[in-house]
Amino acid sequence: MQRLRRLFYLSKPKFGLPGAPAIMLSILLPLCLAAVAQQPLPEGPQPQPSAPHPLSTAPAKPAEQAPSSGEASSADTSSAGDAAAEQEAPLSNPPPMQRVLPSNRTANEPSSGYDETAGVMRVTVSAVPVPVTVKDANGHLFPGLTKENFSIYEDGVKQKISFFTSDPFPVSAAVIINVGMPEIALHKIKQTLGALVGSFSQFDEISVYTYASTVKRHQDFVSALGDTTTQTLAHIEQVEGGAAGPPVFNPMTVGPTVNGRVFDQGTQRNIDTAPPPQAIPPSVLNDAILQAGTDLGRRERARRRVVFVLSDGRERGSRASYKDTLRVLLTNNVSVYGVENDVAAIPVYNKLSKIRLPGQGYNNILPKYASATGGEIFTEFTARALEAAYGTAMEQARSQYTLVYYTAATASNYRKIEVRVSGYGPSLKVYARDGYYPAPQR
Repeated sequence: MQRLRRLFYLSKPKFGLPGAPAIMLSILLPLCLAAVAQQPLPEGPQPQPSAPHPLSTAPAKPAEQAPSSGEASSADTSSAGDAAAEQEAPLSNPPPMQRVLPSNRTANEPSSGYDETAGVMRVTVSAVPVPVTVKDANGHLFPGLTKENFSIYEDGVKQKISFFTSDPFPVSAAVIINVGMPEIALHKIKQTLGALVGSFSQFDEISVYTYASTVKRHQDFVSALGDTTTQTLAHIEQVEGGAAGPPVFNPMTVGPTVNGRVFDQGTQRNIDTAPPPQAIPPSVLNDAILQAGTDLGRRERARRRVVFVLSDGRERGSRASYKDTLRVLLTNNVSVYGVENDVAAIPVYNKLSKIRLPGQGYNNILPKYASATGGEIFTEFTARALEAAYGTAMEQARSQYTLVYYTAATASNYRKIEVRVSGYGPSLKVYARDGYYPAPQR
């Protein structure tokens, strides 16, 4: 306005010409208005931001304190303008409402499993795979079953089968050979090692162990049909077996007996002067199965995990107990298959050998492992029968039905499993593990 007054003053006529002020004002006034429009507005009070939107989750900014005397204001007018425009803009897609915590729990307190926003209880679960073998009355594999034919129970409670397949799986097998057997029995096994390799496919992998008084791993898991496996088995063929076993003594005489009579009368002596009976050598089968089961636990879960034992089944002198070894097998979903040779293949002896005498170990512990893990034991005498048993065992392990259900992941307590097959009468035989121990949560 001061500039307008000055311009008006300057426009007064100095030469007495009539009408000059009006003419000069009409010319200069538009120019003055344009010059005034280009000048910045004077700084004044900033507009207060509008109240936040009720659905907005942005936290309210605390009010700024007025600068103390002597402090210069350093507010950024452009940032303030952007913030004001952002506050005034409408919310086209408002964010979800903030989760309101219960009054009895703070924000840092872990949730008990109940999601307040979704209104559901979240429970950690784990998948339980159950390989199942089904045979007919003649002992042949029974194909063609579907998911509807199976029922599975955990601790007596029926479970929902979430996954089912009858497709074959590649096998990870830990082959265990008892080199402490008498040489005549071990020789039959060494003759059939080539057929053992032939029972595997190109997709299978094996590790090889031997045991007598100690356990030795000869190779880690490699292709069953590779050169490494061939060389390993060729080396085992050079291992000599044990002695023929301790002789049988008559309680009143010393010396081998046949049908209760002394075999050589010249060897009969008084029991007081007889040497002590020959000690039974150790046979650490539990230790061998424990090491194999532990190694199998590190293989891929998509493979069928199998311990394959070639032995007479005798157990004596192991550091590991049957209970601890079985826990490792069930935790890692490992099945035990075995081919028994020597005296373990005799039907009558096979039944009597399951009796355990205190302090004497097990004469044949393999059937217990097979029954608890869903495997099977084959008892054969001749080399040809052994070769056929290898192929049958591996085909059975590879071609099992696979059931999977989900259960709550809790403490590692034993859980009993029962698998039932319906629709074909009681003639079918079902082989599955008796239970499992949940794997530790990682």
